[in-house]
Amino acid sequence: MNERMIRIRGARSNNLRSVDLDLPRGSLTVFAGVSGSGKSSLVFDTIAAEAGHQLNETYPPFTRNRLPKWTRPEADELSGLSPVVVIDQRRIGGNARSTVGTLTDTWTYLRLLYSRIGTPHVGESNRFSFNDPAGMCPNCSGLGEAVEIDVDRFLDPDRSLSEGAILLPGFVGGGYWFGKIADTGSFPVDTPVRDWTEDRRTALLHGGGPAARLDPRPPADFEALVPWFERIYLRTSDDLSDRKQAAIDQFTRSGTCPECGGDRLNAEARAVRVLDRTIGEMSRLEVAELADLVDQVREPEVAPVATALGDRLRAMTAIGLGYLHLGRATTTLSGGESQRVKTVKHLGSSLVELLYVFDEPTVGLHPHDVDAMTGLLERLRDKGNTVLVVEHDPAVMAIADQIVEIGPGAGTDGGRVVFQGPFADLKRADTPTALALERRTPVNTVPRERNGTVTVEKADRNNLQNVTVAIPTGVLTVLTGVAGSGKSSLAAELVDRHGAIVVDQRPVGANRRSTPITYTGIAAPIRRLFAKASGLPAKYFSANSEGGCPDCGGLGVRYTDLAFMDGQETVCDTCGGRRFTERALQHRVDGLTIADVDELSVADAIHRLEDPAIRKALHGLDRVGLGYLRLGQPLTTLSGGECQRVKIARELREATEASLYVFDEPTTGLHLSDIDTLVGVLDQLVERGHTVVVIEHNLDVIRRADWVVDLGPGAGRHGGRVLYEGPVAGIEGTATARALQTG
Repeated sequence: MNERMIRIRGARSNNLRSVDLDLPRGSLTVFAGVSGSGKSSLVFDTIAAEAGHQLNETYPPFTRNRLPKWTRPEADELSGLSPVVVIDQRRIGGNARSTVGTLTDTWTYLRLLYSRIGTPHVGESNRFSFNDPAGMCPNCSGLGEAVEIDVDRFLDPDRSLSEGAILLPGFVGGGYWFGKIADTGSFPVDTPVRDWTEDRRTALLHGGGPAARLDPRPPADFEALVPWFERIYLRTSDDLSDRKQAAIDQFTRSGTCPECGGDRLNAEARAVRVLDRTIGEMSRLEVAELADLVDQVREPEVAPVATALGDRLRAMTAIGLGYLHLGRATTTLSGGESQRVKTVKHLGSSLVELLYVFDEPTVGLHPHDVDAMTGLLERLRDKGNTVLVVEHDPAVMAIADQIVEIGPGAGTDGGRVVFQGPFADLKRADTPTALALERRTPVNTVPRERNGTVTVEKADRNNLQNVTVAIPTGVLTVLTGVAGSGKSSLAAELVDRHGAIVVDQRPVGANRRSTPITYTGIAAPIRRLFAKASGLPAKYFSANSEGGCPDCGGLGVRYTDLAFMDGQETVCDTCGGRRFTERALQHRVDGLTIADVDELSVADAIHRLEDPAIRKALHGLDRVGLGYLRLGQPLTTLSGGECQRVKIARELREATEASLYVFDEPTTGLHLSDIDTLVGVLDQLVERGHTVVVIEHNLDVIRRADWVVDLGPGAGRHGGRVLYEGPVAGIEGTATARALQTG
């Protein structure tokens, strides 16, 4: 066996068709192919999964039980693997306490620095942690923000109680909580609240003395609206449901904590200084600026800390994150920013012979910024590592040692190696990627006419510098600019001020039972088809009801917990993985059992299931290029780009009144040949009278826009200004203009 090769034989994960492949170690390989062709199945679900599993097996049971679990792939042979580092594009989760500083460990170094040489000296580094009671601000518990109840939103003063004056959930339309107020006899139920005395309104809202002075006086168990809201919504320790969170968002407002000013720390920690700056002031500096400041620390006793902190900050700057600050919440990072933040910790590593796996590392990057990422990939390879990249960007393909294209189509039409070789040879090949590389979309010289404008005035969110922009309505507008220039901040202002519908890349499936069938709402029509053909009640064709296999609960698999070993998922012996009872499987529609329907692709189902409601619901998925999805495929397996297109499909089906849509990089995960399909879908929304605003770096999308708003010129404090707004054909002198000319 060649020890310098990764050897793959008979890989069959998902739609892979017994793939045989040899990959050179110590090289940079890019995997290309249309969306759904099997790239991720080969790279992540096969190569990375087996490498991760084998590495886990080297640890003792106690440690292994706390490591990420890997599902072993279906393959005849996988050899020549190294310990794997997976850097995907999933947005970083976390909560309000997770920041860029805590995630990259830079905050840990900074805390250590302040605890050792800060003046006045206050003690250990936990005294500078906003996640530790010893350091957190007592007023906001280390969150930097204070949530206040917005009492003015509780009541509609022009209505009486019987007309629904109390706007809180649980009071509208009467019911138990309404009765607790109305039955006291203390409040006139048929008089508009505006006509009450001030004391009576205060008694309803706050209780206390004003309530005690009412005649008749409320009973002892009377609970005013504000204490009730605090108890039900603000003092719960349980995870908040979407319904509760929506109520909190509607009836509260948050602002900077008045005690700590957003620093999150208590007064003692806020008073300590290094280089005549507090740690809060340091956390608000841009990373690039903070790196220069840390270099001024001269005390020899903290030299290792200052060096480690400076190296980490410079690594962030090197991959285009110099505009961030350590206090930035991770929940506000884009997918591309999340991926680059995850990459930072690996830049200073001296380990070699590792296997690095990247999922579209240029996501969220302007063409101007791509060189920084390609340089990072080359550095990792040149240190002696093997780098595997799933990517659609030609700039990344151009620097690869070789390209592997999986295809030729998606779903059952893919799963094969259709090309392997250098980029120069790919451009001469006859594959979907090669053909797409030859095409160049012309610039839109005849933009559609606007029918009005929506204006964002004097926006100063994040790095926006008092920006005023008039977005034309009834057309397609693209927000462009280098990474960190302020595009997402401007879009957020647009959403907040004008109530736009946001279509982003967040998951659409909460659990493995969420499928295209459940998401599109065609489960009931499918069951009705089988009920009509069989004469049985529809519930007998639901895997979650009477029709589900009793031994596996309609899942088709059984899960066995093997303690310190990876849990084992096996096909259910009773139903053979088909999920349904024998009685349900005896009946057919167009030759298909109810289990066969799960295996149909969206495109096939449109032709085979004779029901207008089913066809209408699935047609949107097909139009956005997702015709290859299986009806029974768990939505939890979809990529970010696929999730976004699923949402677009729903909007195509449900959008009626003219609306404002904001899309967050909808080309994520899309092959070059799929861009036309996506833009066609956006055009359909515009043709229906909607206004479409897209944050996007893809040059083909920008070229086809009716209007462009270009932000910059740089990132962070060097950006946040409008460089150009107008038809795309007129843009000149910016990084986007140069990319359009050369790309």
